Amino acid sequence: MTELLPASTRMGRVSLDVADLAAQTAFYRDVLLLDVLAENGPEVHLGRGAETLVTLRHRPDLPKGERRSAGLFHTAILHPDRASLAATLASVAVNTPQLYTGAGDHLVSQAFYLDDPEGNGIELYWDRPRSEWSYQNGRVVMDALHIDANRFIGEHLTDAAREHLSTAPDRRGVLTGLDGAVGHVHLKVGDAELAKRFYVDLLGFELTAEWHGAVFVAAGGYHHHMAMNTWRSAGAGFRAPALGLGRVDITLPSAEDVAQAAGRLRAAGTQLRDTGAFVELDDPWGNVVRLSA
Repeated sequence: MTELLPASTRMGRVSLDVADLAAQTAFYRDVLLLDVLAENGPEVHLGRGAETLVTLRHRPDLPKGERRSAGLFHTAILHPDRASLAATLASVAVNTPQLYTGAGDHLVSQAFYLDDPEGNGIELYWDRPRSEWSYQNGRVVMDALHIDANRFIGEHLTDAAREHLSTAPDRRGVLTGLDGAVGHVHLKVGDAELAKRFYVDLLGFELTAEWHGAVFVAAGGYHHHMAMNTWRSAGAGFRAPALGLGRVDITLPSAEDVAQAAGRLRAAGTQLRDTGAFVELDDPWGNVVRLSA
């Protein structure tokens, strides 16, 4: 039986290779209300609190990725409550309504979807309490029910947030002091069964759900930390260098946990890039996964 990742494993940052660093930075800062935490030459790190959620890497030398290739489906930014989610969603409505793509009530969560200006998918969501989640045959029950985005904003946007978004020159202040996280990362892959073998049998996530050609996996009983689907990418092979997903980070509780995972992966014959501080490997489609403490 595969050794599981520790229960307190969580997702770290998502790194994106972008063509227009200034425009992408402005979007994640001014529309998604993230703070610029650091700027290091061709890299910009954005997040909330002290947590980096997205790193943008300036790579204008790369071509645009093919829609049907493997890579990022979306980065899911978890909000602590419906009010903060409504504030971010309202910012999208005010600034970039053309980038909005849809919504879904997933029973465990409520989520809204959009693309960034270079086509990288984004999910904005909040979780219902775990006590309200349902299970069937050991799997978490999820669905994709209708949500009206305008009604959600109307019901949950606070008066203070509404006034700030409509009058303040710096709209980012509406979420000052709130923490955020990359709740999960959803990938495009070529084969769902192969994804299951890699992320469950090899990496050590638990399978939490399978739904319409998608595989959902998690640690510690979460509904999913990662998902892989073939909806646009069935049969896709190894990714060619392109704009889009650069790397997915997975955060383990300790350096010892990283070392144990690395040892298990090496024993299975996996090629690793091990710096001592972190371990990187490629999934079967060339999506880079980094394990760190």
